[in-house]
Amino acid sequence: MSRRPPQFIHATVNKRFRGFLPVVVDVETAGFNPERDALLEIAAITLKIDENGFWQPDQTHSSHILPFEGANLDPSALAFTGIDPYHPFRFAVSETEGVNAVFKSIRQAIRHHECNRAILVGHNPTFDLNFLNAAAKRIGVKRNPFHPFSTFDTATLGGLAYGQTVLARAVQAAGLSWNADEAHSAIYDAERTADLFCTIINLWNDLTC
Repeated sequence: MSRRPPQFIHATVNKRFRGFLPVVVDVETAGFNPERDALLEIAAITLKIDENGFWQPDQTHSSHILPFEGANLDPSALAFTGIDPYHPFRFAVSETEGVNAVFKSIRQAIRHHECNRAILVGHNPTFDLNFLNAAAKRIGVKRNPFHPFSTFDTATLGGLAYGQTVLARAVQAAGLSWNADEAHSAIYDAERTADLFCTIINLWNDLTC
């Protein structure tokens, strides 16, 4: 194992990113317009630092969500994700219930790590953040746990670390596994994104030794 510099060995989650808790998020949707198209799946993975100073995924929180009233369902988007929004085995809940459940878990993690707020980590995260912000506005969330516009982008980080900006290619370049049959599930994509983010952050720690 690489020698860890003291600032990383003894670092706490709330000190590494100026009081922000990185939370890896992936959403699946019925289109590209966050104001009009349905939000169908959310997966959020909180992160932690182990006793050796390595970042790793912590807890996964997810919801399958029913389209909000009047939501657009783009057939091409549904064909791409393979999601049947009203399939009974999805066990989907209302947007209000699903979003609030995920946000509640994130707020608990923020308090646990003594952070000020969450910051969204995603692959091209503007898409995910815009859908979360639009859903939060629709359901009247009083305080969104995420920073309203700042994010960490694993497409950019993957390009920096491995010369790859496509998620599957960046994950594989990092020496991690990728199963194309499981892609475009919010949980799977969030898990792979979390592993990629942690690998890159840990690689940076090693480069400072």
